[in-house]
Amino acid sequence: MKTIKTWSKLALVGLTAASLVACGGSEKAEEVAKVDAKAEVINWKMVTTWPKNFPGLGTGAEGLAQSITEMSGGRLNVKVYAAGELVPALEVFDAVSRGTAEMGHSGAFYWKGKAPAAQFFSAVPFGFTAQEMNSWLHNGGGLELWEEVYAPFNVIPMAAGNTGVQMGGWFNKEINSLEDFQGLKMRLPGLGGEVLRKVGGTPVNLPGGEIFTALQTGTIDATEWVGPYNDLAFGLYKAAEYYYSPGWHEPGSTMEAIFNKDAFEALPKDLQLIVRAAARQANAVMLDEFTARNNAALESLVNEHNVVLKTFPNEVLVALKAAAEETLEEVASADPMSRKVYDSFKDFNSKVRAWHEVSERAFINAREVE
Repeated sequence: MKTIKTWSKLALVGLTAASLVACGGSEKAEEVAKVDAKAEVINWKMVTTWPKNFPGLGTGAEGLAQSITEMSGGRLNVKVYAAGELVPALEVFDAVSRGTAEMGHSGAFYWKGKAPAAQFFSAVPFGFTAQEMNSWLHNGGGLELWEEVYAPFNVIPMAAGNTGVQMGGWFNKEINSLEDFQGLKMRLPGLGGEVLRKVGGTPVNLPGGEIFTALQTGTIDATEWVGPYNDLAFGLYKAAEYYYSPGWHEPGSTMEAIFNKDAFEALPKDLQLIVRAAARQANAVMLDEFTARNNAALESLVNEHNVVLKTFPNEVLVALKAAAEETLEEVASADPMSRKVYDSFKDFNSKVRAWHEVSERAFINAREVE
């Protein structure tokens, strides 16, 4: 975990930059971005898995790049390349690992073929919410484990966004029992996809930009993406009728900023701190945005586009949870690093859930009292 001293430096860097921008409006923001004529300018490329300027995810990556550039006074200039502009969407990790780009923005579950343990740092079925995931990463040893998983690839990870609880997906038929998953081809990456496989479905790993066409043409039978805010933007309501909740597979999906280790360690110490502070800022900003935008988008889907909003039957959720527990244990047993990560995850999960029973859940129940 970060020491108090190190985090104080991170906070000071972020607050100083934010204060300069806030105090003088746009003129001050421009001043922050100007480069001292004597300062060395370091130019970085950021590759992403997201379509260009896509709401929440793509704009989150753009915001992170802008924050780094402005907080560094232009000394570290980051240019963003959307999916396909420099490398394909699912080659972000390789590009950063080999140094084609100094940094990337994506989701860790896409790299399970390289390191199975990576999946635990994006979303775990029936696992952490966004708040719980952030707590594990930054106060429960999760980030150190994440760094250990990526170290052999010359990559440094940081949390840089979270969508909160996602939706369960888009279907062209109702899900009334577990049998309805039999033979179902569904775009569902990461651990959630492995759970789907266990109950008889076929998971398909597709980047966001390919989902609509695949669903519309029948290449896949169902899909999940994120939630109403993003799903509306992709027009998924045009390709499927039923929209299910909850997102059992992704209860708090972390988006990652990844850095080429050599490039990051070559930065002066103050720029390293600025990058870390900007990532922490981006992590909070994305969650705030999704929380603010999702309900309005859901209302639009239901009231304007006649989407049928459904909830998975309880018996289906019970079966999926049992399959998830089996899947997680199997993944953890496959290699020592996965076991190490999963043991940490389970230990922290038991503690945070005990606290949330008497705090978060108790309050939400109390809020509904009439």
